[in-house]
Amino acid sequence: MTRILAAVLFILCAAARLHGQDLEPRAYAASPVGANFLIAGVSRSSGAVVFDPALPVSDVHADVNGLVLGLGHTFNLFGKLGLVSAALPYAFVHATGKVSESDAEIHRSGLPDSRFKLSVNLRGNDAMTPREFVKAPSRTIVGASVVVTAPSSQYSHTKLVNLGTNRWSVKPEVGVSVPRGRWDIDAYAGAWFYSTNADFYPGGKRRSQDPVLTVQGHVSYTVRPRLWVAGDWTWYHGGSAAVEGGTPSSSLNNSRGGVTVSLPIGSRYSLKAAYTSGIVARTGTNFRTVSVAWQALWLSRRWSGR
Repeated sequence: MTRILAAVLFILCAAARLHGQDLEPRAYAASPVGANFLIAGVSRSSGAVVFDPALPVSDVHADVNGLVLGLGHTFNLFGKLGLVSAALPYAFVHATGKVSESDAEIHRSGLPDSRFKLSVNLRGNDAMTPREFVKAPSRTIVGASVVVTAPSSQYSHTKLVNLGTNRWSVKPEVGVSVPRGRWDIDAYAGAWFYSTNADFYPGGKRRSQDPVLTVQGHVSYTVRPRLWVAGDWTWYHGGSAAVEGGTPSSSLNNSRGGVTVSLPIGSRYSLKAAYTSGIVARTGTNFRTVSVAWQALWLSRRWSGR
């Protein structure tokens, strides 16, 4: 019976990693070339998991505490603004539930899969020096990006529940950002695609997963430079999984909403706080997530005027 719960929690951990942090306002915001940023963040996700009533699993609750360290750099990509970033997370997971009225519990901690992103603003934000950027008017931006998660985390085929997925994931996305005075309206659409985990429990089994379609919308208001607040929304659908071609699991079909606040601290630093919660959770996680991130921003020596 505990294996049933463990299999469910495997899906839970994967869903929390891939979708919980995808609400990202101003992902395609205008910026000059030569900008660097360092991010250190903490997050806590807590809530229930919604299942098919036919399953003998109930009252599943999980707490996921996370740490993340990220780096990013903007550069000239064939005359357009490019951004490359990388994130290294660490997670602590505690989950409880009932399988056929029997209590079960599990703990995990370690490194989830690392994450890399390349984005380019295709229209509305050409590659500009900081001096050119300050003089440039605000324009509608059309951008595109590719996110890749690499199987670089802790994984064991002797365990059903792992923080890593032992597979590659790729998410292409397109987005648009429309400025209207102090307001910015963002919309993104993308999809996660997954390679096969060829070493699923108890070793040697193949686990496959269908793509997950994602849509985001954000509306933000700038009080003054680097001080802004945003309302966030996302919807994702798909992701049915199967082991060795067996009966597939239920697809995700959920939506989330939240708010993000960015506060400037001096000229180089900022603090970003966010809260998100499930709006509709037909299958999968129904988490409440609170995150706080500290960010340092500086220009490369070539552009800093030193």
